Amino acid sequence: MTESSTSSAVPFVPSPAAEPVDPTTTEAWDALESLDLERTGSLREMFAADPQRAERLSFEAADLHVDLSKNVITDRTVELLLQLAREVGVEDRRDAMLAGAHINTTEDRAVLHTALRRPEGASPALEVDGQQIDADVHETLRRVYEFADSVRSGEWTGVTGKRIETVVNIGIGGSDLGPVMIYEALKPLAQDGLTARFLSNIDPTDAYQTTRDLDPETTLVIVASKTFTTLETLTNARLVRDWLLAGLREGAGLTAEQESEAVAKHFVAVSTALDRVAEFGIDPENAFGFWNWVGGRYSVDSAIGTVLATVLGPDVFEELLAGFHAMDEHFATAPAASNVPLLMGLLNVWNVNFQEAETHAVLPYSQYLHRFPAYLQQLTMESNGKSVRWDGSLATTETGEVFWGEPGTNGQHAFYQLIHQGTRTIPADFIAFATPNHALRDGDQDVHELFLANFFAQTKALAFGKTAEEVRAEGTEGSLVPAREFSGDRPTTSIMAPQLTPSVLGQLIALYEHITFVQGAVWGINSFDQWGVELGKQLAKDLAGAVAGDEAAIAAEDSSTSALIRYYRAHREG
Repeated sequence: MTESSTSSAVPFVPSPAAEPVDPTTTEAWDALESLDLERTGSLREMFAADPQRAERLSFEAADLHVDLSKNVITDRTVELLLQLAREVGVEDRRDAMLAGAHINTTEDRAVLHTALRRPEGASPALEVDGQQIDADVHETLRRVYEFADSVRSGEWTGVTGKRIETVVNIGIGGSDLGPVMIYEALKPLAQDGLTARFLSNIDPTDAYQTTRDLDPETTLVIVASKTFTTLETLTNARLVRDWLLAGLREGAGLTAEQESEAVAKHFVAVSTALDRVAEFGIDPENAFGFWNWVGGRYSVDSAIGTVLATVLGPDVFEELLAGFHAMDEHFATAPAASNVPLLMGLLNVWNVNFQEAETHAVLPYSQYLHRFPAYLQQLTMESNGKSVRWDGSLATTETGEVFWGEPGTNGQHAFYQLIHQGTRTIPADFIAFATPNHALRDGDQDVHELFLANFFAQTKALAFGKTAEEVRAEGTEGSLVPAREFSGDRPTTSIMAPQLTPSVLGQLIALYEHITFVQGAVWGINSFDQWGVELGKQLAKDLAGAVAGDEAAIAAEDSSTSALIRYYRAHREG
């Protein structure tokens, strides 16, 4: 990686507006507020009156088919949301981001995760702040793929000469959530005899459970920390290093003189801090870096994906990148009226700011996507959980949503009750695939068809509900009627694709990246910093002495914190 090609002498490129446009001052915002107050008619009535509604509000984006028709919107709603996007400059800000403007204002950085998936030889070549972006990205990919191929072929072995069988990725946040989600989604494509595990939590149980049944001789560890200072990651890396060396001493007769060789053969890094990498014992030649214009939660398609390229293979990783890029191209070039990330981001603004939605459910009807909602939690909430705009002024609207979800049909038997009949509006995205990864039958029943019948039924039920008259017609009477009535008008978006492939997965991830961007642009916030995570981390370091038993430090804390620490000290065993 040639990060030195970045020139600090190149002047700062400003964002397209020195201060964000307050969306509440726009004509579109006023009209949307009036529209919300004036809205009449249910989704039942809208569909009955407009046979073309589903066709008109369904869109194609790369391989994704997206149906927005079951959202509580009219054509006028869409027109005003698109007007709002124009008035606050969403597309201008998008173009500035893609060109490398420093739209991350609090850190004075470009935001170029989209550059990580530009094809080699893309024209025109991207140069930002004096750095040849495309050349650096593809040189790093080349090194990652060479390393991956050496592990997959058996050329790279552990210190005792045994082939690598397990790759343990140690990271947290963006260095963990993306890789583990993609690995789980594409696990059937892993090379036979090669698996991945992921270690993130500083809870010692996580390190113990991750390593307890592994063979140190066949284990390779990737330590993913850009600065190589992340507390959780470096603590876990030292724990795993101790486990590995102890196991090699006991099981393979490793001598003290061989320990440095063992660390070099069993540990690699994703980091740019080569001095700290070397101090840990990792050969800097086996460190793969990335740049400060890649935020952690946007980094899974950078060298952070080394574990994926290794276990799933470079070809799979390339297909994943191609999927990301296909959605990037759609977002960059599709007309606003058919631009799916733009429309979905604006719909989220509509639901948050005009329909009083506070949470957003993501419900994949695919067990392989069981970690997708957790991945989206960081992507969306760390990006848009802000109360300050990019110029330092206070936000003028509600911002952010609580993202959550589980795969269907598990969620149906857990929390769909709240979505169907609760008092809160909970927009929900339903995701499904036409072709299953594993086609099974239960007698004459195609199980995937049974599965998708639930997918289709849920969005229908949420949209159209069940009236009191329909409940009575089934023979229900008296006070049970309201309990069995469904109001309908619960907003949902349906996302479908032919099959869950690496490309389709990349498209889905990029779709939500750009949705998140659109919301942040409307609200005038910087979706690419995360200062809110810093205070707790700093306080944890400050509390270390008190937790270890320093009475003066304990006494200096507030009464609640000191009492909790004393409880811990009194009840800790071992």
